[in-house]
Amino acid sequence: MDMRVAAYAVIVDDDQRILLSHWIEGRRPAWTMPGGGLEPGEDPERAVKREVREETGYRAQVGELLGIHSRVIPPGRRIPDGATEPLHTLRIVYRATIVGGRLRNEIDGSTDRADWFPLATVRSLQRVRLVDIALRLAKVSY
Repeated sequence: MDMRVAAYAVIVDDDQRILLSHWIEGRRPAWTMPGGGLEPGEDPERAVKREVREETGYRAQVGELLGIHSRVIPPGRRIPDGATEPLHTLRIVYRATIVGGRLRNEIDGSTDRADWFPLATVRSLQRVRLVDIALRLAKVSY
């Protein structure tokens, strides 16, 4: 069984908007939480800061650990297609705030852009399940 450990940020501003990244590596593009896989030996808090910066252009301050979501993906559901082993994903979710930088698009990454969305519009977005999981962990209503 393969394993992937990743760290993600729930970033909600004072205007009740959430920062999301547009993931383009799946079977269909969808909005997701800013974040991604840890590099070998990387601390999860450092990873989430790095990933937020890469995907959104913002510098983030990491706050409370909201939880860890564990999921095993069967070989036939993995991306890219053709995997022969299941994938165990551990997704570490933090609350974070923006402390600098400016919004920009990622170049040559797993996401192609980021944007702010009013929480009330999240349900209408094409999104990955991680968005709902992370908002539930953060106890954020949407």
